[in-house]
Amino acid sequence: MQISPISTLDDETNQIRMMTADIVASHIIPNEHLLRRGEHACEKWAQLVNEVKQSGLWAPHLPEEYGGMGIGFLKLAYMHEVLAWSPFSSAIFGIMAPNSGNAQILVKYGTEEQKKQWLRPLAAGSIQSCYAMTEPDQPGSDPRSLRTIAVRDGHQWVITGHKWFVSNGRHADFAIVMCRTEESRIEVGSNDRMTQIIVPTDAPGFEVIRDIPVWGNESSNHAEIVLDHVRVPLENQLGGRGSGHRAAQDRLGAGRIYHCMNCVGQMWRAFDLMVKRSLEREVHGGPLEAKQFVQGFIADSLMDIQAARLMTIRCAERIDQGHDARTDISAIKVFVPAAMERVVDRAIQVHGALGLSADLPLEGMYRGARTLRLADGPDEVHRILIAKNVLHTYRNGGCWDFGN
Repeated sequence: MQISPISTLDDETNQIRMMTADIVASHIIPNEHLLRRGEHACEKWAQLVNEVKQSGLWAPHLPEEYGGMGIGFLKLAYMHEVLAWSPFSSAIFGIMAPNSGNAQILVKYGTEEQKKQWLRPLAAGSIQSCYAMTEPDQPGSDPRSLRTIAVRDGHQWVITGHKWFVSNGRHADFAIVMCRTEESRIEVGSNDRMTQIIVPTDAPGFEVIRDIPVWGNESSNHAEIVLDHVRVPLENQLGGRGSGHRAAQDRLGAGRIYHCMNCVGQMWRAFDLMVKRSLEREVHGGPLEAKQFVQGFIADSLMDIQAARLMTIRCAERIDQGHDARTDISAIKVFVPAAMERVVDRAIQVHGALGLSADLPLEGMYRGARTLRLADGPDEVHRILIAKNVLHTYRNGGCWDFGN
């Protein structure tokens, strides 16, 4: 990894990028074999986490008062493209989903008591969390159709429902559960009926049914859970009643930017691996770099990465400046994972059989890119949203301004 300062960025952002790159390149990537399956993984992991904390780079997404860096949205976006060079970096820096998104929701919507009980230990890394929204019998692309219901009974919420693809569900100490806080299940389709509620995973009636096999991985860390009349205090309601949809959008909007910057970082490493492989590998009487097919791979991947990166940075800057960036978010959510699929696919092809093995991170990158075309909203929904926003502008006598 060779990361140089960016001339258009302020000194603080460049320093954060450079410090992050030093830890990732010098300490995390060289130890990936241990972190992945080595017998000393836990010891090495603890050492690296301690090093990150000593450097002051722990939990960059959280305010300083909760043990984070408080660096703001845009600096964090630039940090993500460096962290993404290794699949282990985010967790070692204390910014691993779903904990990071849950922590940000708690910062914005949590009461002081909720922050004391759940946020502070989560930020310190002493407890784990999960986020339970998607349901097996309802379309994940339409969260308003969710059927999990919370009924008030005295000073408690009684929650009944069925969730799946609950990341980190088996290891979590608490879940943030998206519920319909209305006794009638008939009136689905309304945003203001959704509420998020904090549910301890050891509460009676909270049951992890299984870990869902994903991409052939039996231990995918995506759980299916049932909530069978789970009782929690009314004080566990997160934010105002009916604020759940808004909170989820707050969580997903920023998350999509970070996902795309993560994609950029992974593409960057895949590109680096591919080009180096083309220089080193001899095939059919010459180096791979001399083959026009491979030269085409290099050129196409450079263009994909550059376009994806600039689109994502522009979107992040618009959000940071307070602009309505919904169209931009949807655009990068569709374009960037698809670009990553192409870039990683070329890198796998250049590496041959090695590219399919777990000896390199490429196969994991490929699975991740394909997954992102469904996660946080399928491509089709985002394409529809883009078209609706463009058409709305034209119907009102305007035209689309690509300069702003």
